Amino acid sequence: MREEVRRPAVAGTFYPADAKILSQQVRDFLSRAPKEAVPGEIIALVVPHAGYIYSGQVAAYAFKLVAGMKFEAVVVVAPSHRAHFQGASVYDRGGFETPLGLLPVEKGLCQKLKEESELIRFVAQAHSQEHSLEVQLPFLQETLGAIHLVPIVLGDQSYRTCESVARAIARTIRGKKVLLVASTDLSHFHSYDKAVTLDHLLLEDLRSLDAKKLAQDLDSGKGEACGGGAVITVMLAAKEMGANRAQVLKYLNSGDVTGDRSGVVGYAAAVFYRSQPSQEKETSGKKAGISLGLTTEEKHSLRQIAQATIEARLKGERPQRGDILTETLKEKRGAFVSLHSHGQLRGCIGHIQPNRPLHQIIEEMALAAAFEDPRFSPLTRKELQDLELEISVLTPLQRIRDVQEIEVGKHGLYIKKGFCSGLLLPQVATEYNWDRVTFLEETCRKAGLPRNAWKEKDAEIYLFSADIF
Repeated sequence: MREEVRRPAVAGTFYPADAKILSQQVRDFLSRAPKEAVPGEIIALVVPHAGYIYSGQVAAYAFKLVAGMKFEAVVVVAPSHRAHFQGASVYDRGGFETPLGLLPVEKGLCQKLKEESELIRFVAQAHSQEHSLEVQLPFLQETLGAIHLVPIVLGDQSYRTCESVARAIARTIRGKKVLLVASTDLSHFHSYDKAVTLDHLLLEDLRSLDAKKLAQDLDSGKGEACGGGAVITVMLAAKEMGANRAQVLKYLNSGDVTGDRSGVVGYAAAVFYRSQPSQEKETSGKKAGISLGLTTEEKHSLRQIAQATIEARLKGERPQRGDILTETLKEKRGAFVSLHSHGQLRGCIGHIQPNRPLHQIIEEMALAAAFEDPRFSPLTRKELQDLELEISVLTPLQRIRDVQEIEVGKHGLYIKKGFCSGLLLPQVATEYNWDRVTFLEETCRKAGLPRNAWKEKDAEIYLFSADIF
């Protein structure tokens, strides 16, 4: 039924219209993207949707992960750039055509989606010229071959719509092997440095699988994403399907491609996956950092100090302090206190310089992580029972000239350039399986710097290690 086939709208502009050229271009992108190790079952991808010359290489990092895998269907959720309407539109017709052939629509799943949510219906103009969904299809065709498609375009990206569509998706595909794909670009037309700062915040939201935080950051203008609603929808649905971990695979912006940093657009690739308990145990067994000789009792004392200080603040009391201070705990050290809840970061603040006693630094940083981390709202009493503490006692900073001195897993990084600085602890690189260069790039982004700023002559690179417990 050819009249039900949605023809290509942006072939020849966003990507090549010639099938052979298009196929080769996509394959070239994929060949240059490493296949990252994902310790679990892949449930969803986040990919950009600009013209291939700008964002195709970033998208390849995500699609490379699923190459050759088998799925009953692929649900693509994308924003509407041209049509304005409430809710979401699912294309429930014959299929989508690209220069590489026809992708049939999984009509049964589309119909069930409409039954699950009154906000989902078919809106013809939502699909006729929309590029954000179409540009994902050649990558899917090259990596997955013959697949059935569930194409969803969001007319509005309110949290209510995202929740409703996510719930409908999760109910519709429950028990099926289905891949979710969220289509979005990040910040638009800012200077390179500002774009990196804006985008870095959203990358942290992706890594933490925090849909509400992502929505808040978008609503407040702290971050930008034209398909933010698509990401929120897929994130919520993926978590319903068991996703408990996320990994950012690649970040670039158009300035990295064209060299023009005056007004750039950000692009990211990410994966949401389900990590099994055995895989969690295996990952946690990879000890980061070093031993500084703290005894088991001293570590226990520091954890008690942090816990008691937070609890006392929440109760409006003064913390109880016992006679637990050894000479080691009185040594001047830098340290970080990290808080986690249900496996997700809840706060992390530290002090680098070893200019106060360790026990005092732990007390101060525990309060700061719980109540002063600007990325999170202050901790509440009801969160105490699920709170997990991690303490990192630091070695002094050591400036280096040769990045080959950096040992991933052993060292943390502190990079300073001008008025910008950023620090990442040793366990961060281990958690995300970064290599040395990626670790340097991510530390630059944490500092609000361009990813390659570490290469510049006026960039100061320091390494340190930590006893982490």
